[in-house]
Amino acid sequence: MTITKRNYLLHTALLTALTGILGGWAYFSINPHHYFGGYPLIPFFFFVFGAFMINMTESCRQRMPGRMLQIYLLIRVLRMLVSMIVMLIYCVVVQEEARAFLLTFIANYLIYLIYDSWFFFTFEAGRKLKKKSNDEKIA
Repeated sequence: MTITKRNYLLHTALLTALTGILGGWAYFSINPHHYFGGYPLIPFFFFVFGAFMINMTESCRQRMPGRMLQIYLLIRVLRMLVSMIVMLIYCVVVQEEARAFLLTFIANYLIYLIYDSWFFFTFEAGRKLKKKSNDEKIA
């Protein structure tokens, strides 16, 4: 397991715990009549998808480093489509508290989107800085 993968999974697990525990507590405290039992599954969904995302990114980095951006964007689109399908299925099957579920799911989606963007941006920036530093040492 690479350092990047380990860091990503660790940080994502911490974010999942925070959004699951603190978000659930705040949601239940502020608006208990709209709290739904499936709330803990939302952060878990994003953690599982994050694990899939880092595995695919690491695999691409080793096999096809020139296609990293394309794979990353493809995974982002896939996350959006799977999220939309999950929201649609929940709203059709459960129907009660659909609005609360949608708002909660979208809020979590944005939290994880911001986190993933930050993580991969800092990873790429660090990688470019390291490469530039190595190039300067050689020259």
